[in-house]
Amino acid sequence: MNFYIMTLFPEMVMDGLNTSIIGRAVNKGLLSIEALNIRDYAFNKHHSVDDYPYGGGAGMLMQAEPVYQCYDALARQIRERKAGEEEGSGEQPDMACGKKRTRVIYLSPQGKTFNQSMAEEFAQEEDLVFLCGHYEGIDERVLEEIVTDYVSIGDYVLTGGELPAMIMIDAISRLVPGVLHNDVSAEFESFQDNLLEYPQYTRPREFEGLTVPEPLLNGNHAHIVDWQMSESLYITLRRRPEMAQTYLKGRKFTRHEQKVVNAVLERIREEDENAKQDSEPAEETT
Repeated sequence: MNFYIMTLFPEMVMDGLNTSIIGRAVNKGLLSIEALNIRDYAFNKHHSVDDYPYGGGAGMLMQAEPVYQCYDALARQIRERKAGEEEGSGEQPDMACGKKRTRVIYLSPQGKTFNQSMAEEFAQEEDLVFLCGHYEGIDERVLEEIVTDYVSIGDYVLTGGELPAMIMIDAISRLVPGVLHNDVSAEFESFQDNLLEYPQYTRPREFEGLTVPEPLLNGNHAHIVDWQMSESLYITLRRRPEMAQTYLKGRKFTRHEQKVVNAVLERIREEDENAKQDSEPAEETT
């Protein structure tokens, strides 16, 4: 899978992505990550890419021309690579930047909030382009011309799109076959089936008086699966109730699974009832 990041700070992006799991996947040829410096496409001797916005306002705005020229050079690069691949395979070259338009993701608070389902969707692409804004944003005209997806990582403001791009690339890369040492681990991580991940434990069996839950120690696989489902549902109900409701409404449970669900709901009901009683002031006696 090929990632391209259009940015004013290529070193920041590449330093962060060339380490750990992602860095090893790049070295193995499973991923390709390239950062393109938008300043290289500025049309002035100082390589400045920003100017004051029409109509006034605070801050500076990234100009359309350098961004478009950077995108245009990248689009040609992708077309040439795909044409070479098709020629090498004996297929007729397609000169229209591949058989479908390469998706260009603009990182913006105005975009749809990134989630695991989006990561799974983006992981199906061969090429992804990330456009990182800075200052007060980018001239709207070039966004209308090249952007296919507006994506946010949350309802807060950052100084640029580089960190969101790195977060998205990390999440997407984990879903590319071969990137993780154990491909099964991606299947059971948080947000699969709209549930948060169950707690994890390793040696020693006892730490500071705290022990590993018994179901994980008895070697009974069925008990372990039940415990994992129970804990995932419990944690999700407590921390992300809207996700838990989606899970409960959208899944058909077996009779045994329904028993697990009912036990979790009863556990929460009892805890809430006890907490309510503890919070009530004690009656004074005379």
